[in-house]
Amino acid sequence: MRALSRCVLIAVLIVGLLNIPAFGADEKPLGLVMQAENAHIGNANVGIGTTIFPGDILATEAGGTLRLNLGASQLYLLSASSATLSPSATPNMVHAVVGRGTVGFSSNGSDHIELEIPEGILRAANSEPAYGQVTIIGPQEVIISAYRGTLVLDHDGDLRDIPAGKSYRVTMDLEPAAAQPQAPAGVGGSGPKHAVNTGALAWAIVAVAAAGGTAYAIWDVLSESPSAPK
Repeated sequence: MRALSRCVLIAVLIVGLLNIPAFGADEKPLGLVMQAENAHIGNANVGIGTTIFPGDILATEAGGTLRLNLGASQLYLLSASSATLSPSATPNMVHAVVGRGTVGFSSNGSDHIELEIPEGILRAANSEPAYGQVTIIGPQEVIISAYRGTLVLDHDGDLRDIPAGKSYRVTMDLEPAAAQPQAPAGVGGSGPKHAVNTGALAWAIVAVAAAGGTAYAIWDVLSESPSAPK
């Protein structure tokens, strides 16, 4: 009887061990690391070729960078930034919750990325190719920049476009003021700042032409293949 019990116990343990890889195999990877410098997944250092899975917490140290290839699209983190990845309910969409710093994406129109920030969900407009980024300024304030294509911010169903070449400082307005007559999409890029209230959000155009050029240059460098630089 004792020998039979021992055999049953061994069989149960073997079945349990065999099932462990099966659970891991059910989790579909989201993509690969294409470039990394002073970057981490959780508490572990990350290097080129590392596979990225849903739930991974990505972070860069001061001066660090991280670039991911997610299907036909890319996601990047600049210095002192963090984001958590997860699959989206929308097909061919990767969801990234931005924790701090600057996080950007480039979407070619087939595989998409959406960034979750306190002010809403940011993604490419109309499933078109786009490239843009967000910078967390504070708990209730971000700067959204669209460098190529149009971005759209979905704040509880209220959709606002950010056209290419524009940057907006978006603030959670806890005490909304009266709406201004001019909408964000119509504000000039080089003139004085104008703000418009949209429900719980206050928008202000910011003149960041130089910063936009710098960010585009950074993306151009990040987009180089490590094995075939430009």
